[in-house]
Amino acid sequence: MLEIRNLCKYFGGIKAVDGASFEVERGSITALIGPNGAGKTTAFNCISRTLVPTSGEVWLDGQQIDHLRPHKITAKGLSRTFQISRNLADMTVIENVIVQSRVEGFSGLFRPAISPQEKDKALGILDFLGITRIAYEDGHNLSYGQKKLMDLAALLMSDPKIILLDEPAGGVNPSLMEEIVGHIRALNAKGLTVLIVEHNMDLIMRLSHKVVVMAQGRVICQGTPDIVRKDPAVLEAYLGGVLDAEAA
Repeated sequence: MLEIRNLCKYFGGIKAVDGASFEVERGSITALIGPNGAGKTTAFNCISRTLVPTSGEVWLDGQQIDHLRPHKITAKGLSRTFQISRNLADMTVIENVIVQSRVEGFSGLFRPAISPQEKDKALGILDFLGITRIAYEDGHNLSYGQKKLMDLAALLMSDPKIILLDEPAGGVNPSLMEEIVGHIRALNAKGLTVLIVEHNMDLIMRLSHKVVVMAQGRVICQGTPDIVRKDPAVLEAYLGGVLDAEAA
């Protein structure tokens, strides 16, 4: 479904992503992992065109998308979250979910701020995520974990075919982490394809169908969690030769 071909992103002499290539199969949960500074988030930013790649290609459903603007990529069915929530603090949760998800042009200026259809859809998504109770809470009143769930809700409003999740469980308590894992599995069971960056190796190894490992901007291994866990190059990339949550 998603194909990354020889992706490069250079910042002067720094090769943040250096010829990375991998595929995300339709209907899969694929994890992108690696030590700090491996280039994972930079690759995410290039795929979603938050950053313009230095070179390489990104293909979605047989169409090249690396030349498109971010909102056009979203319209093609690819949406992503960020490590740090981009919520608008003075807006309510439901307003954030709707406003952040819109993919439209100049014509959007001539319609109501929030339509009844958008409100109903947003409330349905919040209900699925179990956070209807905070629908009308201001963004600045939310906990870190609630912001993570709100970001996921906004992502789903655009009806994506594939979602890119950048550390969706990072910094949350174990209980909420399991809740987020459950949501990801439920969305995947409904046919949504997932590409995830996450440092919690226990979570990744039990959640993912496929794991892609980056180090120094390059893909050094890809395969099932069992294959990746035993690969010598992967063990070497993670200091101490041990692939676990602490080493990650």
